[in-house]
Amino acid sequence: MEECFRWYGPNDPVPLSHIRQAGATGIVSALHHIYDGSPWSDEAILKQKALIEAAGLRWSVVESIPVHNSIKLATPDSDRYIGWYKDTLRALARSGISIVCYNFMPVVDWTRTELMQPLANGGFALRFDAVDFAAYDLFVLQRPHVEDSYSTQQIAAARQRFDEMDQAKIDRIERNLIAGLPATERQFNRASFLAALSEYNGVTADILHENLARFLREIVPVAEEVGIRLCIHPDDPAFSLYGLPRIVSTPADVRRILAAVDSPANGITFCTGSYGTRADNDLPAMVREFGPRIHFAHLRNVQREEDGSFYEADHLGGSSDMPAVILALMQEQERRVREGRTDWQIPLRPDHGHLLADDIGKERINPGYSLIGRLKGLAEIRGVMQGIATAMAHKD
Repeated sequence: MEECFRWYGPNDPVPLSHIRQAGATGIVSALHHIYDGSPWSDEAILKQKALIEAAGLRWSVVESIPVHNSIKLATPDSDRYIGWYKDTLRALARSGISIVCYNFMPVVDWTRTELMQPLANGGFALRFDAVDFAAYDLFVLQRPHVEDSYSTQQIAAARQRFDEMDQAKIDRIERNLIAGLPATERQFNRASFLAALSEYNGVTADILHENLARFLREIVPVAEEVGIRLCIHPDDPAFSLYGLPRIVSTPADVRRILAAVDSPANGITFCTGSYGTRADNDLPAMVREFGPRIHFAHLRNVQREEDGSFYEADHLGGSSDMPAVILALMQEQERRVREGRTDWQIPLRPDHGHLLADDIGKERINPGYSLIGRLKGLAEIRGVMQGIATAMAHKD
């Protein structure tokens, strides 16, 4: 697989030169300064591409072109934003970029309650604490009908946890949950967040899926025309938050999305961490089922806990069998080669690395995207791939 690294553009505290030292050859990036749904110009795309190529790397994947909220809600002005999305796809194709990752999560993107969870080795990880989240949702945010989202036992546990919280912890959790993480489209305060949630009153999973299908029916023909492969990112975590619908969380969800527009251009990003937040998702089996439509892979691992909490584990640790996933992905590549596909190679990136060593204490760090933790993850993934490739070469 093609080894890639995410880069947040010229303001990323991790420079391209360090990414190249990590051994990656591809860059996963976007025009992160354009997050209002307006189209990306050829000039802006080529400017960023030139920076990447000057560092001896290539822009392999766009992650992400933001899907404007009006598209998710199918409001009357969504047609304008869909048109701009098409314009951006055409511009990317003219620049020679052919893989576009996107997500369809309403209101919130990836969500964590703790960005500096201490690890036994002295490093730090991202964590989602289900009880802390419920305590915030129930007793701080206090959105309408919030109790409908929780069992009696969950409410009792959240009440006890909330009573133990000081104001500093409440403020930190709120900041982590709604103030905005890297590459998120919108930032909120408590009042604006409640207003954003209210826009989805009455929007069920079926309605949200139909809005996604409508979007796909518009953009997939353009992607086919210009040679772009679209790949939707799963929900993170892969279960409902704030009572919002989640429609990219399970194999059944993926089947429904791929069937909505049955085209090779309509594919998925296989994120082991997101799908891995659910114990009922068999990740290697999902790779085998959806392999032909996997256009991009995020490889990270989470350690699930009984109450629904999880934290970012070592890339080869955690609750998911990462070597089995990598084997399935490499077998899919072999199948593509036999089939004669020119797009046989799957780009991957190590995701959500731990904060380790000299990165600890740096003034500027994007949570989950420090250098050393991702470098460690990529080295571990590379070792697994090399071991599998060697075994494949000697299997006869």
